[in-house]
Amino acid sequence: MIAFKPVTQRDAGRLRRYYAGCDYELCEYSLGTKLMWRAKLKPQWAEVAGCLVIRNEDDGHWVFDYPVAGPDGDEDAALYAIEQECLSSGVQPWITVVPESKAAHLLSRYPYARVSNIRTWQDYLYDPRDLRLFSGRRYSGQRNHMKKFRAACPDAVFRPLSRADFPAIEQFWRDFEAEFPKGDNEKAIRELSYAKKMMKLVNKSWFVSGGFFDGAKLIALALAEKCGGTLIVHIEKALYSYTGVYPAFVQAFANAFGEDCRLINREDDAADRGLRTSKLQYSPVKLAPKYCFEPQNELLRHVDAIPELKTARLTLSEITEDDIPAYNNLVLDENRNRWWGYDDVAGLKDPITPRSFYDVARRDFERRLAANFAVRLDGQFIGEAVLYNFDCRGSAELGCRVSADYAGHGYGTEAFAAVAEWGLYKVHLSRVVAKCFKENSASYKMLSSCMRRVAEDETFFYFEKLV
Repeated sequence: MIAFKPVTQRDAGRLRRYYAGCDYELCEYSLGTKLMWRAKLKPQWAEVAGCLVIRNEDDGHWVFDYPVAGPDGDEDAALYAIEQECLSSGVQPWITVVPESKAAHLLSRYPYARVSNIRTWQDYLYDPRDLRLFSGRRYSGQRNHMKKFRAACPDAVFRPLSRADFPAIEQFWRDFEAEFPKGDNEKAIRELSYAKKMMKLVNKSWFVSGGFFDGAKLIALALAEKCGGTLIVHIEKALYSYTGVYPAFVQAFANAFGEDCRLINREDDAADRGLRTSKLQYSPVKLAPKYCFEPQNELLRHVDAIPELKTARLTLSEITEDDIPAYNNLVLDENRNRWWGYDDVAGLKDPITPRSFYDVARRDFERRLAANFAVRLDGQFIGEAVLYNFDCRGSAELGCRVSADYAGHGYGTEAFAAVAEWGLYKVHLSRVVAKCFKENSASYKMLSSCMRRVAEDETFFYFEKLV
């Protein structure tokens, strides 16, 4: 399991080690976004294989950012850890806000995935030179507004903000709220409250910030962060009563902090019509996509119901309520199941009832986490074969156990081979894996008869069967 910790200001230095050089160009890959939106997204972080791994909460689901690699980071190892974390929790992995540069890698990694790219998530990216110069006909509107501003406020000056400016910043928020045009917009109100908290960090080295002053009065402010070659503007506010202040301030901020950057990211438009119109008027060079990958396993894509499989002596089919007594006897046979590798009783969250194990198998299939087959001889339940641990990359694990009364007749081998074939050629897996305890000679013999041994450790022998 990954040892995640909630993102706090105390973690800022560690996170900036990764974000300072990150070239993903998206606002989510920044310290500022994690701090500003932590009340909503509840971000947690961990370092895995030299990478920063972030887990956020979205509508009750855990979703992951794409790993940010450090100097010796292994992105694939970090992705594997994310997948294993989700498998152990019984959920499908979701990787969101995937930058365009990493989308192709995930498409090749996951045979099946739902992929979305929501328009309102996309960040607006600008050429710093465009915002510094506002040259050409496309910026004639901005230049005209700036002339009006300069005529009305000829002595307005831009300068970086510091702790000494905290009183002016507090007064700015009072002035801003007095003319705030979105007082009935819940999203805008929430964003404003987050922005006010974030501006208390103007003295931190992680950020750059600046303001326009008309005399002693602060009339515009912004806070940004440099990540790779991108200047990400987290907060950008100005008093609406000052005509033309926005383009003048955008230009001044770009001149102050954008000269050594490749892009300026002014973030998304939050599906706000006015904000979208404004951002488009500044002629972005790109709307940066943010892909959401929801990898799916083969059960989800190909299996509507557990089928009936036939072998020379056996029938394999769905476990039914009529099987509950025999199934319970199988699961609770401690002498046999010491080799199973999983404690069915400990895996239950609630006290054992006659239906407990049957209900687990049924729910696992409903969620397409596993397919449990009853192994039947002449119609009688004698064991179980289960295909589980689908890794969303074409692989799943197979296990089989037979009641003690029927051991030693090859039924386990027969059932195991049948489900492996079904997984490879009907469910369209590319690989079926299995393992057995080193002391379990019977399982070792069975697996060796139908699979290839590929590895071992102190506890297990590992096997695989490929298409």
